[in-house]
This record gives sequence, C-alpha cells and structure tokens, in this order.
Amino acid sequence: MASTYVNDLRLNELATGDGSGTWGTTTNTNLELIAEALGFDTEAITTNADTHTSTVADGATDPVRSMYVKYTGTLDSACTITIAPNTIKRVHIIENGTSGSQNIIISQGSGANVTIPPGDCKVLYLDGAGSGAAVVDAFASLSVVDLKVQDDLSFTSDSAVVSFGADADTTLTHTDGTGLTLNSTNKLCFNDASQFIQGASATVLDIAATDTIELTATNIAVVGTMGATGKITADAGIDIDNFNIDGTTIALSSGDLTLDVAGDIILNADGDDFKFQNDTVNLLTISNSSSDAVIKPATDAKDIIFQQFDGTAVMTVEDNVSLAINNDITVAGRASGHVTTDNDGSFDLAVGNDFICTSGGNLAITFTNAAAGQSGNIKFVNGSNHTITAHADVAINADVLSTISASGTYHLSYYCSAASGNDTILVSASAILT
Repeated sequence: MASTYVNDLRLNELATGDGSGTWGTTTNTNLELIAEALGFDTEAITTNADTHTSTVADGATDPVRSMYVKYTGTLDSACTITIAPNTIKRVHIIENGTSGSQNIIISQGSGANVTIPPGDCKVLYLDGAGSGAAVVDAFASLSVVDLKVQDDLSFTSDSAVVSFGADADTTLTHTDGTGLTLNSTNKLCFNDASQFIQGASATVLDIAATDTIELTATNIAVVGTMGATGKITADAGIDIDNFNIDGTTIALSSGDLTLDVAGDIILNADGDDFKFQNDTVNLLTISNSSSDAVIKPATDAKDIIFQQFDGTAVMTVEDNVSLAINNDITVAGRASGHVTTDNDGSFDLAVGNDFICTSGGNLAITFTNAAAGQSGNIKFVNGSNHTITAHADVAINADVLSTISASGTYHLSYYCSAASGNDTILVSASAILT
C-alpha cells in the first residue's frame, strides 16, 4: 500500500509494510513538520495578485503549515487567499503583512471567509468541510476576566457599543460621524453623584454642581435664550450672541448687521470722513470737502466698479483715470473719447476704438483683440508713398489700398462683424484730405 497524507498536518502516514529502510527518515521528517506546524513562517503573494492559493505540502516543509503565518507582498486590490486542501482542520494565526493598504480574505471552500485588514492579525479556524469548507474568526466573540492593553485600543465598527455593569445598564455608543452617546438619562458624574452632566430629556441637558460651575475659557458663547435672575457684571464689555460693545467699538464677529429703525438712519461724523474697511484694509471713503461729497478708493492703484444685480460690471472708474463702460451709453450733451497713437499699423482693439497712425515704412493694416460689433476711426498719415497692405482678417477694397499707399492724410473707418476670421473687419477710407 502507498503512503497517505490525509491528516490535518499532511504528514506521511506509512502503510503496513511500507518504508522499508526509510522508516526512520520518514518519522524524523514527520517530527520536524510537527515542530514546523507549531511555529511561525511567511509566505509572499505575487505582486498585485487578486487571488492566491496556499497549499500545505504533503510530507514536506511548507510555510503555511505553521500555526502563525504572515503574508507579505505588494497589493493594489484585495486578495482572496485559499488554504488547501479543503479537508484540513486546524487553527491558524494569520497576519496581513502586505503593503499597498489592501485587505486579504482567507478562504478554504465555498463557505464563510474572514477579511483581515492591512497590518492586522486574526486567530482563525478551518472547518475542513471539503468544497463547502468555511473559515471562522475564532475570537469574533471573546470573553476575558481582565483585559490589559499596553498601547492603542481601537473600535473599528461603526456604532460600536461599550457596555458597563452586570446588566449592561450603562452604555457608551459610537454615533457615526458625530461622537459618543451615553444611553438614556444616565449621568457622567464627578467626585460624587451630586456633580454631573446629564441629558435629562431629549431636549434638556443638565450641568449640576453642589456650589459653583466655573467656565474658564477665554470666550464663552451662549446660543439661544439665557435667563439670569442675578446681576450680570461685564467690566470688559458686553457680548450678546456674536455682538460686542466695548469702549468705543461695536463689533460683530460674524454674519450681517441689520439696523432696523422706524425713522431715518443718521450717520454723524464730525471728523468729515466715513471709512469702509475689510478687516484692516481700507476700501472706500466718503469725505466732506467744503460741503462737497468726495467718493474715492482708500487704497492706491484700486478701482471703483459698478455692477448689476447679477454681478456683471457695467462701469469701472480705473486708477489710471480711465472710465470703462461695458455696454451701451446714452449721453445728454457732448462726450469725448480716447485716441491711441499706433504707427506700426497693428491696432489693438482692447486698448481703444480710435487711433492715429503715421507710417514710417511699408505696413499691413492689422487688428488684434477684436470684438463683434466694435467700430471706430483711424487718422492715417502716409509719410512717403509707403505701400499699404491688409491682413487676411481685413476686408478692404484693393483700390482703397492703392489710394492710401500714396503720401497724404486719410480717414479710415472700421467695423468688426466677428471677433476673428478672414474678411471679418470691414475697412473703408476717404480720399486724400486737404
């Protein structure tokens, strides 16, 4: 008969009459494997494997035969580890020593399995039930008389409950995302039962002391209505909600301040200045200058911007004394414009609409930063029969180009039919001006 390995440690069981002359060697190997089964070993998982099989070898040394097995390797996803064969019954201590912050899942058959997070260790047992074999967490419910923890103690389950007392009448429950909850109307007591914090009901929290409750924080905020039957002393000022009155300052630490009066609101500043600030940054001043009201930015190089309700800027008073109006404007009376001198024939329409150009040589009429609907005028002076051409974006009559290529002064008008594209900027010119 042949040797068999049907035991839980996969030791060589010699059949009657087998092993002649090698019986001692086989026995010594079995004893070594029994010692191995009581020890510690490691097994590496192929890098980034999703599955791995650990088979206890028949009659030969094997790391997974050890009672304590540490799995190593680098994972990029959870890895299911199947311990084979599925008929062995035994206790295992298994450590997830892999890198990559991934779980390992210990399985034996189609039955239950156990997940071990990275860095954790669990005591498991294999039931060896064949194809339906299951792996069980041996310490899933552990009862001890006294437990000493020399480092951190973690409760890794949401809504975990710590119970106190023989009848578990007091519990401390993890409230996920919030904190810890003491059950019912139980009290957290100090010194003796007369000093405590208690949720007296679903809407009332009691803080009780025999004599005095001292609140030593720098700031104490009271939200809601506070009733005081005794005197309130506030030598350092008065705080109402987030509103403070102290000396010459009325301060609101957050939110908006509403002044609601039955009559008018009068701001009276004998110093002649009303100042608007953001923290310590000066923004705007309204000043009295011989009974004239002067409105100006309070910080150099800053603008005054007027916006619509939706935040669209309609007018900007810029620090460089320019006024930008972002839409149509109606002027009662006379309005003056801004003229830009640009002698190279390349007109930046982001700078302005009207230009003066005196050619110093041959040039091509070019427009940059155009906006659909923009139009304007150019005083064009050809200094000395310079040849004038046009960019592909410019639509201009060839005869006009020939005309303005002669020395003289001309009036050019342009209109942008689109922001870009060939023949989108229409240009016309006067005859030579006398």
